[in-house]
Amino acid sequence: MKIIKYLYLLFTLLVFASCNDDFLNRMPQDQLSTTGSLATVNELRLYMNQFYEQLPGHPSTTGGVGVAFDDARTDNMIFTAVNTRLNGQLTRSNAVALTEYNQIRGINFFLTKAPLAKGSIADVNQYLGEAYFFRAWFYFSLVNKYGDVSWVNSILSADDESTLLARDSRLVIVDSILKDLEYASELLSVQSNSNTMRIHKDVALAMISRVGLYEGTWQKYHKAKATGFASKDVTDEKIQSYLRAARDASKKIMDAGRWRVYSTNKPNEDYKNMFISTDLRSNNEVLLWRKYNPAENIGHGTSKYLSTGGGDIGLTLSLVDDYLTTAGQPFVGAPRETAQATYGAELQPSLRDPRLFQTVGVPGQPIRPGGVVAAYPPINQSGFNRSTTGYPMYKYIEYNNQAATADDGMSAAPVVLFRYAEVLLNYAEASIELGDDPTLAANALRPLRQRVGMPDVNFDREYNTSSDYPFRTLSKELQAIRRERRVELVAEGTRLADIMRWAAADVLIVGKRPLGALFQGSNLAAQNTSTGFYKDALLYFDTAPAGKSINFYLTGAAGASTRYIDPYKQVMPNGYGFKLNRDYLLPIQDRMIELTNGKWIQNPNW
Repeated sequence: MKIIKYLYLLFTLLVFASCNDDFLNRMPQDQLSTTGSLATVNELRLYMNQFYEQLPGHPSTTGGVGVAFDDARTDNMIFTAVNTRLNGQLTRSNAVALTEYNQIRGINFFLTKAPLAKGSIADVNQYLGEAYFFRAWFYFSLVNKYGDVSWVNSILSADDESTLLARDSRLVIVDSILKDLEYASELLSVQSNSNTMRIHKDVALAMISRVGLYEGTWQKYHKAKATGFASKDVTDEKIQSYLRAARDASKKIMDAGRWRVYSTNKPNEDYKNMFISTDLRSNNEVLLWRKYNPAENIGHGTSKYLSTGGGDIGLTLSLVDDYLTTAGQPFVGAPRETAQATYGAELQPSLRDPRLFQTVGVPGQPIRPGGVVAAYPPINQSGFNRSTTGYPMYKYIEYNNQAATADDGMSAAPVVLFRYAEVLLNYAEASIELGDDPTLAANALRPLRQRVGMPDVNFDREYNTSSDYPFRTLSKELQAIRRERRVELVAEGTRLADIMRWAAADVLIVGKRPLGALFQGSNLAAQNTSTGFYKDALLYFDTAPAGKSINFYLTGAAGASTRYIDPYKQVMPNGYGFKLNRDYLLPIQDRMIELTNGKWIQNPNW
């Protein structure tokens, strides 16, 4: 997206000049400049462009994990450094400003002016629809992070006492979000591809699907587990209404027939290629995406860091284990033990769901022009050259692009913000949660399996009853759908939201340490010799030689025949310290409570 034109920079500054870190300190709106009066549809378009810039992106050169590495906040992926939220180490001093209110204020201003603009009704409606969508987007961000917030849908004067608003129930906020998205879906244009790079009717419906599923399952599971984070006045009917909204919005998109799962009948390539294509405008799976163009200094560094085979990240053993075999069965028992004995064998598409092969770096895959993934992962390196778990991430590597793999800021791999696969997954989950015929969910997921040559969903065959499987107590249908969601959407910024809405930190996070590949008991250990692959490594596990320190850890005790890479063994011996009565929501800044004279109260147990 282009940055808003310079002629609107002054106008934007005037509109937002008084925007502090929250929505409370507003300059009186009767002092707004009439410069750039939003009088034409072109001005409406230019004004709305600024909100597209706020959509999620990949890691930038100025910092931030971005979409590609967002799963490092979950059980899918880890950095060398422990995530402070998962480990229960956040404090009130970590609270940040509620900057979403700055954007909401600008949208509320737009909604008062845009209906008066000159131009075709269809064009005016398009930008009004975008505004309603973005207001819903920013409020949904607030709800995810803080729960109850204040709904503001008008421009408030600094002299208006109603500026000092109390927090509304998240039920009020979510109901209002869904209304905004309904308005948006009615106003926005109908499209069958993302050629315009703008929000359209099906994006709004997909957002309804996302919001309804999130809130329905949040309320259901937090209520069932008595975490204290379900709304006190929520009813079972209310929960059902959110799930119906998710299911029905998804079904509208499915029935319209405008979108399909991308496939060129290359089951070992199509999935990964979607995430390194620099132009997705004609891709019928992608509803909305973010384009990068390094030639215009709009790039990122994802491919550079991942093409080292390390990137200071690693995908986790629990994620790798969740991919089914090619026969559509859980990867457990003797087949798992046999495959793990040879590094990389468990990742092969001849044995496992081919999405695994396209997500994890498998030895011999192209990783950069003239180079391939090494026979053994760089667990003996440091910094961005190191793989933390022995499972390097392959998704997003532009392996045919020399500049992208060599230089920071030269990656053009897109961010897929909404795709048809998520719509199908949302439909399947909401449908099962509502008690619909399970066949409907299985049929909805068929295209995802067909793309990679996997058998259709079979809830009985796929049911994992292993004693250490975290979702072994779920119904076979929900277990299968949660697993399908995990492997299809890995590294797309959805996993943290899923863990939170399922109230699943108790089984996925608390007391858990993320593990990596099998070391002792596989041929990785055989490389740790004076002449082997790791001859220069400081892999002194258990006991360090004199003058040396340990930087590599394994599960279990010395001498055990089976030991996995255990990156956090020393720094987190008891596993993640996530606080179930606190960390599902983030803290509110103390200044927010002070500015509202106590109308805003702190989130539980902060």
